[in-house]
Amino acid sequence: MGDLDKTLSEMVSEGLVHDDHGTIHSTDQGIRLGKEWASLLLKKEPILEVVAGLVDGSVTSLIVILSAFFAALAFRTAAFAAFLTLSSVAITNFSSFFLGGVTEDFADMISLQTLMNYSLSDIPDKTEREKSLKLVKDLFTVLHREINRSNLAAATICGTTTFLAGMFPIFTYFVLPPPINIITSLGIVGVVVGVFLVRYRSKRSKVHWKITLLETVVIVIIAVVASLIIGGRV
Repeated sequence: MGDLDKTLSEMVSEGLVHDDHGTIHSTDQGIRLGKEWASLLLKKEPILEVVAGLVDGSVTSLIVILSAFFAALAFRTAAFAAFLTLSSVAITNFSSFFLGGVTEDFADMISLQTLMNYSLSDIPDKTEREKSLKLVKDLFTVLHREINRSNLAAATICGTTTFLAGMFPIFTYFVLPPPINIITSLGIVGVVVGVFLVRYRSKRSKVHWKITLLETVVIVIIAVVASLIIGGRV
């Protein structure tokens, strides 16, 4: 029995695949496990990137709207300031997710490859051992390339989401007449931050949503007040 047949037999015994007279099919458990690995290694479900983009964009728009409201800025001045602010935040999020993701994933891959090489070094047959080590090396070369693509896509999603999430409340503020504009735009920000950030943090941390909501409100208030004080608007 070859290496492939042995591997398939082990996967069948573990319930990952089903051998139907020579035709291999993935079981529900195998598909679920494959999705988990893809999500872990390749970020196939960029939930964090979307949530971070929505929240950062919304909080940035909140600061811009309040600054424009308190300072009674003209439309062109406020629009130009809003564009620069959102662009800088979006670019910062893009670079943070891309460079941070590449660095973190690269460190994880080195650790994982070291552990796999150490395990394979116990193979007594020299030919089989060298073949296995070469296979692991080739595998991580392909994996490294895919992870770089995944990090680029995640960073792009986060940066784009940040800009669009911030632009929508600001656009609403400029288009609608006062005082409907300030009420509507702040309502949009509140819904986005409340639904996405509070729900995500509550689900991930296993903490009741009321506690998470209170923490989120305090954090947002501190961030907004600090930004307004630094900008000389309060």
